[in-house]
Amino acid sequence: MTDVIQIPQMLFPATDDLSSWSVIACDQFTSNPAYWEGVKALTEGKPSSYHITLPEIYLKGDVDARVNEIHATMDEYLKNGVFRTLEPGFILVERTTPFTAAPRFGLMIAVDLDAYSFEPGSKAPVRATEATVVDRIPPRVKARKGAPLELPHVLMLYNDPKNSVLGEVVQNRESYEKLYDFELNSGGGHLKGYFIPQEKAKELRARFYALAGGESALSNYKNSPLLFAVGDGNHSLASAKACWEAKKETLSDEERLSSPARYALTEAVNIYDESILFGPIHRLIRVDDRERFLSNFESYTAPFEEKNGMISFKGFYNPPEIIRKVDSYAGAYIETFGGEIDFIHSEEELSRLVQADPNAVGVLFNAIEKGNFFDFISQNGNFPRKTFSMGQGQEKRYYLEGKRI
Repeated sequence: MTDVIQIPQMLFPATDDLSSWSVIACDQFTSNPAYWEGVKALTEGKPSSYHITLPEIYLKGDVDARVNEIHATMDEYLKNGVFRTLEPGFILVERTTPFTAAPRFGLMIAVDLDAYSFEPGSKAPVRATEATVVDRIPPRVKARKGAPLELPHVLMLYNDPKNSVLGEVVQNRESYEKLYDFELNSGGGHLKGYFIPQEKAKELRARFYALAGGESALSNYKNSPLLFAVGDGNHSLASAKACWEAKKETLSDEERLSSPARYALTEAVNIYDESILFGPIHRLIRVDDRERFLSNFESYTAPFEEKNGMISFKGFYNPPEIIRKVDSYAGAYIETFGGEIDFIHSEEELSRLVQADPNAVGVLFNAIEKGNFFDFISQNGNFPRKTFSMGQGQEKRYYLEGKRI
């Protein structure tokens, strides 16, 4: 057996301008080109994670050319000393944003992709929380395949109501080496990072395992207790899994055990962290004819109120149930008449986008309750795709640390 959690040797940018280096997750602001134009201007001519990641807003362009440029820039960065390699260890991440009073604390770790599954009903120790859309994986696989390194935006949740894993480390964080302390660009808040050396990291790994019944309980990857549930970035982790499944077919058993591609870098966050606030992910549905789209909407979903293209449901509905109905209806309509769906975190941004398009429909959802989150996943499997968001768009993970793959 190999460990579900690996203590990685991370790559860290050797630049004094971390505010330009660190940019937000690629799957954010997909309907806001102005945001990404601002990021592009900010990072022009500077070493930046923007130049080695693929924002999804550009997926409709020449993806192959962009991917080739990303890989070439990665090689250039590695060759020219843009990264330095840290000793084996974890990084304690402290993130503050304008949206919550308390900071969010997470731990940068690496997880074994053989211990992760996005299949519905999986009993792997690392599981998807939402339905995975297989069609979204190939562009991400294209970006990862052949890449010499990864920069993660994956946030994984663990179930620790007593704060047994990180409580003591957070309290004593100033005793560890501070790797970074800087303001994130574009309203992302502030970020601090403390290096946790290997011996302490082993202790923290054992604390994680204790949450799931100990190391022996995790020994059977296919029928294990739930250790981590992917909160953000499931499609990126699924793409890493797909790349690993393809690569390991070319390796011997011994090579599979030590291959860096087997492990994916992620940030693990306690679901009971004060800053973790689950928000809804609303739907922006662009269609050919708003009135025709709405004519049968209630029959397939639930009674609703509509004002200027913005829909809210009358009464309270279980979010996974109503989301499945809306997505099913919208998908069937678009297949027949054309259109597209986008996923918007902010009600204000959704309203702005709907007002700008006379045939757009905005669908508002309630947030899920996080108290029963792990029980739901364990008993029912995945939520529908894009059921929940951990905070506002600006609170998503920014790229910073990396790892060779």
